[in-house]
Amino acid sequence: MDVKRLIIVAVGGQGNLLSSRVLGEAAMLSDIPVRMSEIHGMAQRGGVVESAIVFGDADSTIISDSEADILVGFEPSETLRALNKCNSDTVVITNLSPLPPFTVAIGRGIYPDLTEAQKLIREKTARLVAFDAVALAREAGNVMSVNMVLLGSMIQSKILPISAESIKEAIRTRTKKAFVDTNIKAFDLGFSAAEKIG
Repeated sequence: MDVKRLIIVAVGGQGNLLSSRVLGEAAMLSDIPVRMSEIHGMAQRGGVVESAIVFGDADSTIISDSEADILVGFEPSETLRALNKCNSDTVVITNLSPLPPFTVAIGRGIYPDLTEAQKLIREKTARLVAFDAVALAREAGNVMSVNMVLLGSMIQSKILPISAESIKEAIRTRTKKAFVDTNIKAFDLGFSAAEKIG
């Protein structure tokens, strides 16, 4: 298979690492070689968390600037910050519900304008799928399942050779039993949202 490079960016507590584990498990269930690396930053304090996942026979998990096939952002300003990883063929999927850093809350920073951010992303990449993933997570029954909503949207893009059923199987084995049904519902809602956005 062709090598596919995925970057996932989030802030601490949004479930980036769990979604990476679910993807890794789904890739193994599908007999797809997968390599992962993570940058945790100040995750406990709402800092940046970045995962690089490479599918296929690649020698390294390093995804250099302009190399990502797909960028998934759990937080819109983090998506914008990772735009350097994208190129004109990259597909970007982002949550539009902001989680402003404390510097914005105390008046020492300015949060980017979301309309302008989307315009910049569209100018640089092949496709942008942008929506309020938090609203869909709430609809699924747990605001913490934003990560599963975004996984659903990413799988719907069909860039990665992983089926929805493989992801659901990985959700069943990698997430706590009490959250499996909610997580699968969140995944399905994200998948449907991306279909409607086209």
